Amino acid sequence: MAKESTKKEMDMLHGSLWNKILLFALPLAASSFLQQLFNSADIAVVGRFAGSRALAAVGSNGAIVNLLVNIFVGLSVGANVVIARYLGENNRTKVRSAAHTAVLISLISGVIITCIGLIITRPMLRLMSTPDDIIDLAVVYLRIYFLGMPFIMLYNFGSAILRSRGDTKRPFICLVVSGIINVLLNLFFVIVCKLSVVGVGIATVISNIISSSMLLYFLTHEPGPLRIKIRSLRIDGAILKDIVKIGLPAGLQGVVFSASNVCVQSGLNSLGSDVVAGSAAALNFEFFAYFLLNAFSQACVTFTGQNYGAGNYKRCSRVTLWCLGIGMLATTILCWTFIIFGNTLIRFYITEPAVVEIGLMRMRYVLAFQIINVVMDVLSGSMRGMGYSLVPALISIVGVCGVRLLWVYTVFERSHTFMTLILVYPVSWAVTSLTIAAAYIIVKRHISKTRSVAQPLTE
Repeated sequence: MAKESTKKEMDMLHGSLWNKILLFALPLAASSFLQQLFNSADIAVVGRFAGSRALAAVGSNGAIVNLLVNIFVGLSVGANVVIARYLGENNRTKVRSAAHTAVLISLISGVIITCIGLIITRPMLRLMSTPDDIIDLAVVYLRIYFLGMPFIMLYNFGSAILRSRGDTKRPFICLVVSGIINVLLNLFFVIVCKLSVVGVGIATVISNIISSSMLLYFLTHEPGPLRIKIRSLRIDGAILKDIVKIGLPAGLQGVVFSASNVCVQSGLNSLGSDVVAGSAAALNFEFFAYFLLNAFSQACVTFTGQNYGAGNYKRCSRVTLWCLGIGMLATTILCWTFIIFGNTLIRFYITEPAVVEIGLMRMRYVLAFQIINVVMDVLSGSMRGMGYSLVPALISIVGVCGVRLLWVYTVFERSHTFMTLILVYPVSWAVTSLTIAAAYIIVKRHISKTRSVAQPLTE
């Protein structure tokens, strides 16, 4: 692979780690920030120019979208790990087959999500007790959004392919271009054309088409075994099995997470449209914090995957420690910046005093505890990079989702207030992080005892 390597490829197997982790994680975090800005721009524009009902209609849909897409996003994580492992092993043939398999999976999964999403949109919103004054607007926005799912999936899987070799910069470039276009189209469709939620939905779909098309261009012109040839797109059954073994647990974890968040969202909906709007505005800052910490989790997945494939087990431990340390520091700085300047920042999305106060309350009680999430995500990423994907998935399903469901149907039922409901987030994070930390120690001891034996791709 030496002749075909480029400056875009990062050597994850040798040299210092902290600077390479930063070079990997920061563009990835910036890419996620821009992707979230698609939704933030939607919310800001409709909140400012179409009112709080339109804001609530757009901002309350995240749980449903995530419920459908997370299982396939989990598969993209599996593709990332598998390709990174083959790169560490220097297996060019497997790298090429895995890349083409991943692209075809992305297109198929996007079509599946679109079909399901168009059918279940209104029933799901009804099930979530969406207020009558916003449900029609929410249905329209969601159906338009789901039409763009093949392009969203293509971008996610394409990014995972490039990420496996350490390239997080070009996905960032794609989102810079499409993000600017998205904001401009939002303003045009909502202010000039008076299309409200229809306008922001159309703008989001167009921007996703642009970002995925740019990424596909990069992949079809990529040197070496990661280069995608459209005529060569086919699914390798053995590689698909490996991707599913690693990615499916992560995807199911995301689905169950989203299911529990649907229950939380139902609780929010029962408190009225002002609470829904204020919570939706504050949620944007939680997304930014999560994307930052998740960038270090993804760095841990990829660096660990390559080093585990190369047999560098001690370096895997160093990767985990660096990702934990830098991730916790960066997340703490960002979250407290949001909290300190929250009164100014929240008004970017909404200006109604009652709604602003609700948003500020959520920021104070949730962002301050995001550091716990770093431990949970990075240690999960480390175990996935080593092929132990089922372990963190099961723990997270029981810990996070189980606690949230139990909380909503017991504690929240007895104390039906907004503050009681949002406290479920730090409580569920704390329980799960402690359990995952214990599991990580057990997995490391198991690997230490068996590392002289050839390691399987998954547990």
